[in-house]
Amino acid sequence: MRPVLALAVVACLSVPCVAPAAAQQSAAASTPAPKRSAKPLTAEQALAHAKALLATTPLVDGHNDLPWAIRESKTAPRDVDAYDLRKTTPHQTDLARMNAGKLGGQFWSIYIPGEAKDSGYARMQLEQFDIARRIIAKYPEKLVTASTAADVRAAFKQGKVGSMLGLEGGHAIENSLGTLRMYYDMGARYMTLTHNVTLDWADAALDSAKHKGLTPFGREVVREMNRLGMLVDLSHVSPGVMSNALDVTESPVIFSHSSARALVDHKRNVPDSILKRLPKNGGVVMVTFVPGFDSPKIFAHGAARGAILAGLRQRLGRDTSAVSAEMKAWDAAHPAPHATIGDVADHLDYIKKVAGPDHIGIGSDFDGVDDELPDGLQSQADYPKLFAALVMRGWSDADLRKLAGENVLRALSQAEKVAKRLQKERPPSTKTIEQLDRGVKM
Repeated sequence: MRPVLALAVVACLSVPCVAPAAAQQSAAASTPAPKRSAKPLTAEQALAHAKALLATTPLVDGHNDLPWAIRESKTAPRDVDAYDLRKTTPHQTDLARMNAGKLGGQFWSIYIPGEAKDSGYARMQLEQFDIARRIIAKYPEKLVTASTAADVRAAFKQGKVGSMLGLEGGHAIENSLGTLRMYYDMGARYMTLTHNVTLDWADAALDSAKHKGLTPFGREVVREMNRLGMLVDLSHVSPGVMSNALDVTESPVIFSHSSARALVDHKRNVPDSILKRLPKNGGVVMVTFVPGFDSPKIFAHGAARGAILAGLRQRLGRDTSAVSAEMKAWDAAHPAPHATIGDVADHLDYIKKVAGPDHIGIGSDFDGVDDELPDGLQSQADYPKLFAALVMRGWSDADLRKLAGENVLRALSQAEKVAKRLQKERPPSTKTIEQLDRGVKM
């Protein structure tokens, strides 16, 4: 998710799926867990336990917008060298905080705005790949390119962060499966089917539902992603697209940065009807730290503010100065509440209850949040605090390991296995949107 858009307020039915309860394929998973006292732990003991556990299992974050933060840097736009991760950065990501937070794997978001069509999607997307790859290359002491789940595990054993790329927004493929394949070859290991703009083939959560889900070409995109081994990311899409994707996919899906809609009725969150389908599919919801997605109080405050603003614009028309003055007075009288670690933990508890412990993960959206982050989750250094909060809530070490990274690595491993099978069964798809959606004979 990008800050400029932040306030815009699984079952496989026809194909076989592998149950998520399959054995976790990790050396880390076989590492003895730190022993936990039978007595209730203090906050300090819980934090120490969380840090010890994260030292033995890879913590994989599903979404970090550092490449876009560097592109949009106010001091040196696009300059990877100037944005020095060996020093404290202006946002949430740097090497010291990665080390403190025990980060073991990262999907770096390769984002471009869906609204930037006239600027050239392909050029911007290639520039973002370039920035991300230069980031990884610049810090070999901590970051290493990862293309598979096994690569992430190997990096973790070396004390490094296995770095994968996540393509945020299917608009970037410009209705071309060939372009999709090239992005996979460049390192994209998931694609968020839409960002905030409805595409020619898929509806976005925050835009109009023109297609009532996926078009035939959209379904072909999912099938080709399965054949490649690219995870289908359903953050940002409409519930109809979520459902259609689950109907089509032969691999687990992910939500790289979303939370539970039952707790906060934000359109970017995941409804119960979808959560209940995840066990059969094997998919993973990577809960985000975006305050408006996690805190009912912040969501309600934003809705109230939006209603006030709409009313002022209707009453005062083009008198923007008067509108601004009245909104300033309203904001002073109604300060925004803060989100907390407890809010994030509530979403994790809820999804664990509805979908099960095999279907949860972490998708912070660090470097992509313009709002004040939840108290206690201000940067990458704070991951252990969230795990400590869950320790205090009685989470088992096995479930904490699944949350940290075992679930998403299992999903990626399964996608890789499905891809090997599908590549033997069918060639790359040459279908076009003109053929599938518009009936044009080629």
